[in-house]
Amino acid sequence: MNRKFWIVTVPAAAAVALAVAAEPASADNGYAYGRDRAVYDYARVLSVQPNVRYVRVSTPVRECWEETRHYTVEHRAPGSAAGTLVGAIIGGVVGHQFGSGRGNDAATVAGTLVGAAIGNDAARRSAPRYESTRYERPVQRCETRYTSHEEQRIDSYRVIYTYNGRRYATDTPYDPGDRIRIRVDVRPAH
Repeated sequence: MNRKFWIVTVPAAAAVALAVAAEPASADNGYAYGRDRAVYDYARVLSVQPNVRYVRVSTPVRECWEETRHYTVEHRAPGSAAGTLVGAIIGGVVGHQFGSGRGNDAATVAGTLVGAAIGNDAARRSAPRYESTRYERPVQRCETRYTSHEEQRIDSYRVIYTYNGRRYATDTPYDPGDRIRIRVDVRPAH
């Protein structure tokens, strides 16, 4: 008995599996059924026009160039060191003349210091305090500027299509090509 049931059950299961597998294939005749039992079909596209929007786009452009930068360096006048040196020598000689014995060395040092101070002061009064020298050097400068231009952006496509002899229009986010998938609302009339 089990054996007969097995033989009968296998062909019956195969027939059921074949029927279930064949149902979606037979339903694909241009119509498809969704969860909400909506019907879908394809309509012939007559024309597609892009809906264009103009956008201003700014692009940064870095520009660099070289400039000559001037700068001034101030320094002491060159005569002040010579005046200090001459004053130190004269002061040292005069100090050496006044000292005797051990005090001679101290008088020479004191005369040198006093003479250097007097010579430095005299050199400062006779020459300007500082001299300035002007130099120049190349410096690279850069600046970012923005250039702007308009670009066309496609927002959507205006599609005109025909279905069952009637013309329709819709906007889609893409170009559908020669045909567009549509939802057909089929309900009984009341």
